[in-house]
Amino acid sequence: MAVTASMVKELREKTGAGMMDCKKALTETGGDMEKAVDFLREKGMASAAKKADRVAAEGLALVKTEGNKAVIVEVNSETDFVAKNENFQKLVDELAGHVLTNAPASVEEALGQSFKDGQTVQDYISSSIAKIGEKISLRRFEIVEKQDGDVFGEYLHMGGRIGVLTVIGNSQDGELAKDIAMHVAAIKPTYVSRDEVAAEEVEREREVLKQQALNEGKPENIVEKMVEGRLSKFFEQVCLLDQPFVKDGDHKVGKYVQSKGAEVKSFIRYEVGEGMEKREDNFAEEVMSQVKK
Repeated sequence: MAVTASMVKELREKTGAGMMDCKKALTETGGDMEKAVDFLREKGMASAAKKADRVAAEGLALVKTEGNKAVIVEVNSETDFVAKNENFQKLVDELAGHVLTNAPASVEEALGQSFKDGQTVQDYISSSIAKIGEKISLRRFEIVEKQDGDVFGEYLHMGGRIGVLTVIGNSQDGELAKDIAMHVAAIKPTYVSRDEVAAEEVEREREVLKQQALNEGKPENIVEKMVEGRLSKFFEQVCLLDQPFVKDGDHKVGKYVQSKGAEVKSFIRYEVGEGMEKREDNFAEEVMSQVKK
């Protein structure tokens, strides 16, 4: 049976073993997935196997910059306890540095890239799993480039539970860029400006607001004006430039940045574990799980 790339990928996900080891195991076992898992376990190459099906929804977000390039990454662990571990934090920093330097197009590409000591990134993560004792995964990253006249803003909240990377144009004011990143961390906008909101989304919101007003018994001749007023509130919720600035509520973010002669070009906000199923362990159980390992 021919060994395919998808088979190798599946075996890597099941065992945490290196790509070449997975390929060899599948070749040796004629493509039998279960036998390949056993093969790797017997050879001591599947130390992460029993952790492969665990939920890793804790971890850290990190921002690294170098010249006109920056990266924001999220690396997951199973518990917040491990996210505070120095070895885990070092791993996150190393992975962010690798991504920034090598600019892979996807997580899958990053995992297959050469890292150090002849290992791939995935191999290195797998060896870290064995040392740290929890499932660890490089969940996502985004690389951003700026112009010489722009400035990056970075902010990590709660030690990296939330990470934000901003690009402020026509400015070298690092404090301004950081302040906007802090605002994004706190208020969680979805878009920079109204122009980024899809017409379909605006129209859907308009219809919902219109129906709400009609259900409230408002006269049809004033419903349209009410809808437009409420639509402004919608934009204030989702658009950064329309939001009252957290450090100066008398000004909208857009006006505040404009008063500094600058503009917000982009932002990326990562909240660790967002959209993932979370474990329900309490802190005591988390500590005990570490003691028993």
